[in-house]
Formats: sequence, structure tokens, C-alpha cells
Amino acid sequence: MRFAVLGSGSEGNSLVVQVGQTRILLDCGFSLRETASRLARLGLQASQLNGILVTHEHGDHISGVARLARKFDLPVWLTHGTLRTQQSAFAGLAVTEITPHQAFAVGEVQVQAYPVPHDAAEPVQYVFSDGQHKLGVLTDAGSATPHIETILSGCHALVLECNHDVRMLAEGDYPYSLKQRVGGRYGHLNNADAATLLRRLDCSFLQHIVAAHLSRKNNAAELAVTALSEILGCKPDQVAVATQDQGLDWKEIA
Repeated sequence: MRFAVLGSGSEGNSLVVQVGQTRILLDCGFSLRETASRLARLGLQASQLNGILVTHEHGDHISGVARLARKFDLPVWLTHGTLRTQQSAFAGLAVTEITPHQAFAVGEVQVQAYPVPHDAAEPVQYVFSDGQHKLGVLTDAGSATPHIETILSGCHALVLECNHDVRMLAEGDYPYSLKQRVGGRYGHLNNADAATLLRRLDCSFLQHIVAAHLSRKNNAAELAVTALSEILGCKPDQVAVATQDQGLDWKEIA
């Protein structure tokens, strides 16, 4: 089992998971050309994908999904609430509606959806498994719930949102309303909240920790890395960062 990040941030998000010959894309907030370029960096072509999972309808996660699915005849999985916001864009595509607590399989990949607090119609995140190992993904959540803690405990790899530093957001040039949205219960996890969540998880099997969805204006990679590495008691270079421009190269889970 392995995973990689095409890009992570407010300008576009996408992650790929592979188990055996099954390759799933999680979200796609890039143009067709940009998606193809980023997949090529990972040694993949869009025609090799087996489907696309969607977390929610915000443009940095969904803007490229319908076009990619239509061009390469890919099935799409998303919640009813998310689909309701995208009816015209997804018309004629092979779409499967899921519930926020649904477990299902896509080829060789076992998938568990789970709900998250975010300002979207019916947002979810996912845990992926090959039957032995688990990859947990959590971005676009304004707060951590007890259910999130349960779902993400015992994962072998975690992609965890560290969107902003509280002080940088407060002192930055965002309008007050946007600061309230980003930092609110239905916005995005800050570094300290991500670290607090990590402290509450069973990390005894953890092989990879990835800080994701970092704000260009309101965070710095070293702040996110420090927050997570201090909780884990590991060296800073053991915490990976999924960047907006370069994403993250393949990580093997064994």
C-alpha cells in the first residue's frame, strides 16, 4: 500500500492511494492539464486511475473532478449533500452516493468514510486500508470530534491538516469575517489543534505523519512540523509536509 499527494492547499488538493493495481484519487482541485502533469511526476497517467472519491464541494477539492471523470470514464463517490450542490456538473457521470459513515470497497482498496465539521453541505473524510494497514486523511475540519479520534486511532499513516498558526491568522491581513470562518469550529484545524488531536490518538503503529493543507499566508512549514514532532517525540525531519506546489512523493506503508 502506498500514497502520494499531488498538491495540498487552498489553490488545489488531490491525493492518490494505491493498493495492488487499484489506484484511487481523493479529490481533484486542479485543471486537466495540471492534474496530468502532477500525476506524471508520480509515474502515473489518469487512464490508470480506478475512480475518484470526493470530500466536499469546495472548489479547491472538486473543481477538476467532473472533467477528469468525464474524460477518462472514471466512477465518482460522494455524499448526497455534496452531489446536490453539483447536479449539473456531474450529470451523466457514473456517480455513487455514499453516507457519511459508509464503508465500501473500490477494487483492492477498503474505504471508510467519516463525517467532519466543515462549512460544506455534507463533508466527509476517509480512511483507506489494504486489510492490514490504514491510511487516515483529515483536512478541512474546523475541530476534532470524539468520532474522528476513534476513526484515526491505530493508523499506519496520517495526513493531518495543519492549516494555520493562530497568531499568524490573527495578525494577518484576512478580513475579520474570513478569519472567523477559517479559525471557527467549521473551518480548518490550526497547528495546535492538530497536535492536540494527534496526542489523543493511538500512534503505536504510525509509520508516516504528513502535515497538510498549510496556508501560504497564515502558516509556516516549520511551525506545523514542530507542533507535530513534539507530540510524537520524533525528529522534525520525520514529519513530512504536503506542499501546494510539489505535493508529496510516494510513501510506502508496510
